[in-house]
Amino acid sequence: MLRTPGAQLLYCTVLVLCSSMPLAVFRDALNQPPISYRYGKFTMPSTSCLSLAPVHPPRITASLQSTLRPDSADKKAETTKKEKMKNGSASHLEGAEEGGIHGYGTPSSSQEAIATMALFGNTEELRGPMDPEEVRALVWKIDKMILPYLAVCYCFFYIDKTTLSYAALFGIEQDLRLRGTQYNWLSSLFYLGFLFWAFPTNLLLQRLPVGKYLGVNIFMWGFFLMGQAACKDFLSLAVLRVLSGAAEACADPAFMIITSMWYTRHQQPIRIGLWYSANGLGIAGGGLLGYGIGHIKGALASWKYEFLIIGALCSLWGIVMFIFLPDSPVSARFLTKGERRMAVRRLRDDQTGIENKTLKPYQITEAFCDTKVYLFFLLGIVCNVPNGGISNFGTLIIKGFEFSTLVTTLLQIPYGVVISLSIIACVFVNDRLPPNSRCYMVIVFMIPNIAGAFGLMFVPQERNIGRLICYYLTGPYNAAFVLILSLQIGNVAGHTKKVVTNAMLFLGYCVGNIAGPFFYKADQRPTYTLGISSIIFCHLVEVVLILALRFLLSRENKRRDKLQEGIERDLDATAFGDLTDKENINFRYIY
Repeated sequence: MLRTPGAQLLYCTVLVLCSSMPLAVFRDALNQPPISYRYGKFTMPSTSCLSLAPVHPPRITASLQSTLRPDSADKKAETTKKEKMKNGSASHLEGAEEGGIHGYGTPSSSQEAIATMALFGNTEELRGPMDPEEVRALVWKIDKMILPYLAVCYCFFYIDKTTLSYAALFGIEQDLRLRGTQYNWLSSLFYLGFLFWAFPTNLLLQRLPVGKYLGVNIFMWGFFLMGQAACKDFLSLAVLRVLSGAAEACADPAFMIITSMWYTRHQQPIRIGLWYSANGLGIAGGGLLGYGIGHIKGALASWKYEFLIIGALCSLWGIVMFIFLPDSPVSARFLTKGERRMAVRRLRDDQTGIENKTLKPYQITEAFCDTKVYLFFLLGIVCNVPNGGISNFGTLIIKGFEFSTLVTTLLQIPYGVVISLSIIACVFVNDRLPPNSRCYMVIVFMIPNIAGAFGLMFVPQERNIGRLICYYLTGPYNAAFVLILSLQIGNVAGHTKKVVTNAMLFLGYCVGNIAGPFFYKADQRPTYTLGISSIIFCHLVEVVLILALRFLLSRENKRRDKLQEGIERDLDATAFGDLTDKENINFRYIY
């Protein structure tokens, strides 16, 4: 029998992880023949799946030029292939003369390159300089069209997650007669829904138009949020919390995919920071909404107005996203054809590709054999155990400083401002530092959190203002997580592998947010000693994991530099072929 909440939670997590990944995907992946490299007539065994070295061969032997110019001779294609292999690269267009490495490539499956390359008449159009002024104008145009949608969506995303915290202030525990750890479970069940739907929603993100799928899910999470106002007991609210979490499961992965499609790896941290900083605005806006809703004198309880108003706004925004958010640079209607070409060309050096709708089982296998994917999973956990606690118990911590209910809602506003400013400061400072400074910046922005948590542990309870300042210092962990997100999307190539890695990171995100509330014991109010201790422990583990990730990526870059020493890299051959970061020796990691 599973008698403790912790054991029950672990059981549920394992059950969901086992059930949510389609078995057919693993079956297809595991049925592939042994993997090897082919260099001319020679066959070389692949390296260990636990290293960062390439473990999969270039899947297709046809060259990019032969695809763009169908009348090219086979001999020319073979010559081109051999020349590219000297640089450690190969094109990645499926359906070549060998039918794909694993036996499942078909002539009709070259759509990933064709969709992108249809904008170009030949490969020469991918090369040559671009006018810096035109590029700047294009980036500004993209910023105006993409970032506002993501920022407003993320603002609602965070307001939505804090509705339960404000509902607790307005008496939902008493009205629904919640007992024991039921409030903790309501906090965690949201992320169980998120966890259950994480892999399926990531696979759907690959197969469906990203903008449309995201819009539908935003509409649905607003719908489920409004439904929570009608709940009469713990069970009905628990069901809707699970459904709300499932609807929101696509949000962060979709934002990551959208950011990687539109921006270079150098530009990604600032853009992630700009839309992620909206969660601070969400906290501040949630405080203002909570204060206003607290003054409503209507027929319903105040917490019901919280769910109805915020849910309606979310659903309305989902409709806007469905209609106006473009699905990719290749099909964006707000860009001219020349601008779409430029949007694709400027991503060439990143070697991460644009978008691909074909599910590739070998990339799933590679993801699960990649050490850094598990590091991102662990980072997702330790970064979000503190988040799961603070987002659901933050208002109760502040109220414990002997402030009234309405004043408590207002005191969340500075906390949101601290988060937004720390994120913006982090990404802009990082942008001006030498390359590969991101891991160090993560550690720098962990210091205030650790200091603030120690303050909450040891500052005397009667010093309410001092303890409030320490609480505000726990906000900058969001800035550190932004850089971790940029590390994840910047260090994974291959669209299917990106999707799986996204799912793994956000599985960790879910596990952390599920576990976080259970460290806040009702009998430890208002100090929540165990909860604050969990913040300190997780942030210290996060520092260790970040240093391990940096060491791993730096070592692999040095290995690749040594292999290609004195050789000019052909970036065109591998830029848009949906190669993974392990297949593509031209790929360089950022850290």
